[in-house]
Amino acid sequence: MTLTILSDSDTRSLLLSLTRPEIVRLQEALAESLHEYSTGSQETCACASSNQPKRVSIPAPNQQTTLFMPASTSTSRGMKIITLNRIPESSPSRSTSILSHTSTISTTSSQSSSHASQTPSIVSLERSDSRSSPTSSFSNSPSIASLKLTDSSTASSQTTTPNGSLTLFSPSGVPYAFLAAEELTAFRTALAATLIFGRRQHVHKIAVFGAGRQAEWHIRLALILRGSEIHHVDIVNRSSTRALDLMHKIYTAPEWADLRVANQKLRFSVLSAEYGEYNRMLKEHVRGSDAIFLCTPSVTPLFPAEFLTSPEGRRKGRYISAIGSYRPHMVEMHPDILRQAVAPDHKHHHHKHAAQGGVVVVDSLEACLREAGEVRQAGLGAEQLVEVGELIMVKRAAMREIEMGGEGEKGLKRWLEAGNVIYKS
Repeated sequence: MTLTILSDSDTRSLLLSLTRPEIVRLQEALAESLHEYSTGSQETCACASSNQPKRVSIPAPNQQTTLFMPASTSTSRGMKIITLNRIPESSPSRSTSILSHTSTISTTSSQSSSHASQTPSIVSLERSDSRSSPTSSFSNSPSIASLKLTDSSTASSQTTTPNGSLTLFSPSGVPYAFLAAEELTAFRTALAATLIFGRRQHVHKIAVFGAGRQAEWHIRLALILRGSEIHHVDIVNRSSTRALDLMHKIYTAPEWADLRVANQKLRFSVLSAEYGEYNRMLKEHVRGSDAIFLCTPSVTPLFPAEFLTSPEGRRKGRYISAIGSYRPHMVEMHPDILRQAVAPDHKHHHHKHAAQGGVVVVDSLEACLREAGEVRQAGLGAEQLVEVGELIMVKRAAMREIEMGGEGEKGLKRWLEAGNVIYKS
């Protein structure tokens, strides 16, 4: 049997070459696998959760954690091993200093790489004949980035990108593929996170927390799947240097060229904690978003709960995906947001608000109850969670009944498409 070996750059090249129809087919295959994982029986379905070995986490030297993640199907066995920098139990203090000086760089010349040594706090890409604005547009073909700068006291000194590999075996144990796991992990995570996103009614404005590989793939897949409908992408990150790197890649890298051309209305903005009016801008970004992708290994909530739990915050339906936390002490969302999402709806409200589903959607019930910080700190139980694979089955049944002339689960459909939906991976 031939052994295929792919480096991370090999995998990235393959994934970047995928067309929209190919990504849709991959997403459909993933949905089928998740459906079998959630609903299959141990006797009839090799992909069923009851047939999957448990994930193991062990501490490694130099404040690192190594995860061993085995999997089994009817045709293959697999083992993914990744190592991540461990996140401390408390967050580093954030700078509250007022911005002191400004600088400019070019996004189209070789000098643009010089920004790596600086720490910009909010980015405004603009044409030379226009006034400064906190947004940027593909259609304007911007050449200048106006940056406000401050000290890099909030920038992270260590990466949390997973390093490792995925090994695939035949049922008899013969290895047939060995792949670097970094790019593949980010792609697969974003592919699952955009399953429900692809069904949403409104996706005009999205916010992405983080600026690493996960954030990049969430932005890329969102634009590939719903790009013509997305008008604004807000990138929020602790280190504005990394956010600017991602912005620069989107505006200049060849692999983003088709997406730049396809949507002339698309605009980007970057916000970091170094910006003097960070709290006000953060509230505007969160409240205004139709979808929020949380892609950071944070140990404290990325924004206050009241942004979304107050009467004003509940008026609009949003899809929120949180994939960055993987240990009980890590949280991207305040637990109060999850508690409100599962609270009984008594139908007596003094204010209008978007539909709640009464559950939080997860990829794996057992894993999230054991390891997901938001779920554990919110005190949620199994009855308040539903696996995305199980939800897919319910939605299929509801849609089939509607197609046959019945009422169907219209409330479920309305919630998935326009209500407040939280997905935790």
